[in-house]
Amino acid sequence: MYGGGSRGILLIMNYQKELDKILADIQQTGGRKPTLLLHACCAPCSSYVLEYLSEYFDITIYYYNPNIYPKTEYERRLEELVNFLPRFGPAKTHGIQLVTAEYNPEEFFTGTGVLQDTSLQTEPEKGERCRRCYLLRMKKAYEYAAVHAYDWFTTTLSISPFKDAEKIHTIGMELEASFQETVAAEKRGPRFLTSDFKKRGGFKRSLELSAEYGLYRQTYCGCLYSKRSREEFDNAR
Repeated sequence: MYGGGSRGILLIMNYQKELDKILADIQQTGGRKPTLLLHACCAPCSSYVLEYLSEYFDITIYYYNPNIYPKTEYERRLEELVNFLPRFGPAKTHGIQLVTAEYNPEEFFTGTGVLQDTSLQTEPEKGERCRRCYLLRMKKAYEYAAVHAYDWFTTTLSISPFKDAEKIHTIGMELEASFQETVAAEKRGPRFLTSDFKKRGGFKRSLELSAEYGLYRQTYCGCLYSKRSREEFDNAR
């Protein structure tokens, strides 16, 4: 399920420890920076991840989030990311690029099956609806990374304490393994970059950077159902 070998076992034990090993190997190897396609959900979650990884990778941000509701919220989060990058030191220093995928909310409803299985609509965060949403966005990012021959891909999603890091990593490793099964043995697709970005103060640092740069921090994850849940919580207080 994890692509086999000790790498899969390490993922189950400690994602951050595996990331430390990968980054140390990159430093030791030297030469050109490997390329990384980083799926991002917003500017606040991107901030720490860019600060952390930009020394090791040539990063392109991939903004694909059909889950975000309504369209005005999607546009606000994208605009915040677009405006943040030119002001952010690591992004300027390392020439971080941004690729924006088409916004089509129907892909979220179809990909998660929430209209067919209405029980998914009322699930709390980290449930099956969220897992399907991770898969939808990460698969799209992986396909882009494979077509454009990136060395690595990952997502900022694990920085949130409301996201399930184990589910994210299972999806990432399965995407990596599925590519290897469908191409010639001598051709390697993008590897999934192991991580749990909330660790070692990552989430706290994202809060600090958000305050420093005056970033808009949304009050709900993004989808219609997380928005409803947040509104119900606020109304009950």
